[in-house]
Amino acid sequence: MSRKKSTPAPDEGPRPDLTRVLEAKAKTLDENRPEALAKRAATGHQTIRQNITQLIDPDSFQEYGQLAEPAYQKLTGPADGLVMGTGMVSGARVGFMGYDYTVHAGTQSIINHAKADRFLHLVESLRLPLVLWADGGGWRPYENNINSRDYEETFAMMAQLSGLVPTVGVVSGRCFAGNANLAGLCDTLIATRKAALGMGGPPLVEAALGITLTPEELGPAEMHEACGAVDVLVDDEREAIDCVRRYLSFFLGPGRSSDEAPDTAALRRLVPENPRRAYDVRKVIEGIADLDSVLELRPRFARAAVTALAKVQGVPVGVLANQPMHQAGAIDSPTSDKLARFIQLCDAHDIPMLYLCDTPGLMVGPEVEATALVRHSSRILNAAVNATTPFMTVILRKAYGLGQYMMGALPLKPALLVGWPTAEFGAMGFEGAVKITHKAELEAIPDKKARLERERELADGLRAHNTALGLAGRYELDDVIDPADTREVVIRFLGSLPPVPPRTGRKRTIDNW
Repeated sequence: MSRKKSTPAPDEGPRPDLTRVLEAKAKTLDENRPEALAKRAATGHQTIRQNITQLIDPDSFQEYGQLAEPAYQKLTGPADGLVMGTGMVSGARVGFMGYDYTVHAGTQSIINHAKADRFLHLVESLRLPLVLWADGGGWRPYENNINSRDYEETFAMMAQLSGLVPTVGVVSGRCFAGNANLAGLCDTLIATRKAALGMGGPPLVEAALGITLTPEELGPAEMHEACGAVDVLVDDEREAIDCVRRYLSFFLGPGRSSDEAPDTAALRRLVPENPRRAYDVRKVIEGIADLDSVLELRPRFARAAVTALAKVQGVPVGVLANQPMHQAGAIDSPTSDKLARFIQLCDAHDIPMLYLCDTPGLMVGPEVEATALVRHSSRILNAAVNATTPFMTVILRKAYGLGQYMMGALPLKPALLVGWPTAEFGAMGFEGAVKITHKAELEAIPDKKARLERERELADGLRAHNTALGLAGRYELDDVIDPADTREVVIRFLGSLPPVPPRTGRKRTIDNW
C-alpha cells in the first residue's frame, strides 16, 4: 500500500509562543545590550559572553539557565548574572560557570545560587573539569529579605569537587566576599593585573575599621601573587583564556609533543663547579621539558622552590625543584606549603612527578622556627608518603639532611633515583658536620686561619666520600647520568609507567592552601 507524500506547509514564521522565547533569549546577548557592553569595555574588560566565545570551541556551548531572572521583583538582569554551561575547550569537554559583572556587579543571588547548585551537581556527576570566572561582589543585599535557605549549596559543592575534577578559577576584575570564596576553592587561580580580590570588600572594611579604600588598594593582584593566593598572574583576559587552555591540557593525558626539543647540551654547564655558587633551576626545567610547555605556579611565593606543570614528549609531568637563587634552596615554612600542596594536586589527578633536588636542607634559626616549621615541613612528607602517583628524582647537587627526604630521595621510594656528576649527599652540610664530629680537634687549633683551613680540609674530604660516583658505588643512586641525557632519562621513566586505572571516586582532596 503506497503512501502519499505530505506537502510541507508554507513557512509562516515562528508561532507567537516561540517568538516570545527567542526575543527573551536575544535580550541576554551582548549585541542587544550595547550600554552594558560599552560600560564593561570602558574599564578595559570583556563581558563574560565574550570570554566564553574566546575560550569555548565554536558551536559547543550548551547554556543552562539563560532565561533565569532575579527573585527580587524590582530587579532585572539577563541570566540573573550567572552564565553557565557545558562545552569543549580544544576538543575536551568542560563545564564553565561565570558571573556577569554587567548584571548588578556580578553579585550572587537566590536564583543564581540555585543555578550554580544545579550546575555544580552536574559537573560532579559528569566529571567535567570546571572553569570558574569569579568576578563579582558577593551576596546581593537586595535579597536579604528572601528565604535563601534552600539555595546555599554552592560553596559546599565547590569544596566537594576538590580532587574529583580539575577546577581553575579566573579573576579579571573586582572579586570580593562570596565570589572570592569560590575563587579560593579552586585548585588553581589565575588573575589579571587589573584584578582586585578580598574576602571583605571596601564597605565592610570601612564599617569595621573606619578605613576607606578602593578595591584595588585593598586587594591588588600583585599582593595576592606574592602571598600565594594567586597561582598565575597574567596581563589581561585574553592571556588568562590562553592560560586556562594551557592549564586544562595537563589534565587530559598525553598529547602532541613539541616539534622542537630544548637544548639539552646546555644542562652540562648549568650547575657551577663551585658548590657555593647559585644558578637558576628554571633553566634546568627548560632543558628537560618540551619547548614552551612549562606553566609555573606561584612563582613569586616561596621562591626557594619552583613548582611547575610541564610536558615531556607531550606527557604531562609535575616538576618540584629547589631554587638555589633564593636562600640557597633551603626549605622554610612557605616553601613547605608550596611543595606539599603541589604534590597533592599532581597526585589527585594522577600526574607523574619529577623532583629536582638541590637543597642544604631545612632553613635554620629562631625566626624560621617561630613560623611553625616543625609542622609546616612535615606537610611535605605527609603529602609525599601518602601519594601513589609515580615519581622520579634527579639529584642536581646538594641533598642534605631532611631536605633529601622531602625532595624525593630513597626514603620516599622514587621509581628512579639518579644524580648528576655534581650530586652530593650528607646528613647535613659538610662544614656543619665537621664542626660537630671534629669539635675537639678544631678547638685545639689556636690560630683562627689555620683552624678554618683544617675545617675546609676535613669538609672537602667528607665531600669527596659523598660524591655522585661514591654514592653510586655504594648503590645509593640508581645511576649517575650525563646532564645532557636528563630529558631522555625522564622520557624513559614516563614510558615505563602503566596506564592510569579508571577511578570511580575521588583519590584525595587538595588543600586550599
